[in-house]
Amino acid sequence: MWWILGIVVALLAGVALGFFIARQYMMKYLEENPPINEDMLRMMMMQMGQKPSQKRINQMMSQMNKVSEKEKKDKKKKKK
Repeated sequence: MWWILGIVVALLAGVALGFFIARQYMMKYLEENPPINEDMLRMMMMQMGQKPSQKRINQMMSQMNKVSEKEKKDKKKKKK
């Protein structure tokens, strides 16, 4: 009876640990490789009928970076 309980507890602990490890890995991956880059932004603007200039693309990328940095700071403040 005890060994069945031990197996169930070990299984639950493994699932929880695997979830947190996978979550941390994905957060790190997305931070290093942002999902939207300049080429994707240029293509989206062209599909919307706008002619993208490099200045406008740079403005949009910097704005997106500022928003993501602000979200990171807010998360750190909430953790404290």
